Amino acid sequence: MAIHKLFEDDFEEDNYMLIAIHCSAEDYRLAYLLNSNLNLKLARKQEDLDYNYMEASFSIYEWNDDENFVTWNLVANTSRQEVEQVASAGSLFSNQQGKRTVSKFLIPERKKVDFFVKISSENQVKSPKIILSKINAVAEVITAYILDANQLKSKNNLIFE
Repeated sequence: MAIHKLFEDDFEEDNYMLIAIHCSAEDYRLAYLLNSNLNLKLARKQEDLDYNYMEASFSIYEWNDDENFVTWNLVANTSRQEVEQVASAGSLFSNQQGKRTVSKFLIPERKKVDFFVKISSENQVKSPKIILSKINAVAEVITAYILDANQLKSKNNLIFE
């Protein structure tokens, strides 16, 4: 039987920077403000990110900067959907049926984060402090900070292809 050795160089690691944004604005408004402040051209993708067989759907905006070989993604961390509320037959409140809102999270360990900006590059991302300060300069942004994606349990949810 042949032995196949794996080397650490055999695995290509994604090179990206992840920024968490706390913001009360809607996704389209934040995309517009980021486009204005950072000179980006983020546009909503035709299809949202769907997980668990359409159980959760997250809006995503993308821009490929071909000049600098950088891909920018803005993705919502929260998906809210209305579901039918079913009460048991013998319940005291059996006549209270209707709809309730259920929230799902793209990165469940960061439930308080509203949006993520993923900046993918073949090289090191240039001037992350300047990018972060420009994002924090947006009036609707409460705070923004860089996250280490390697410390996230659900970092595989950040693969958008």
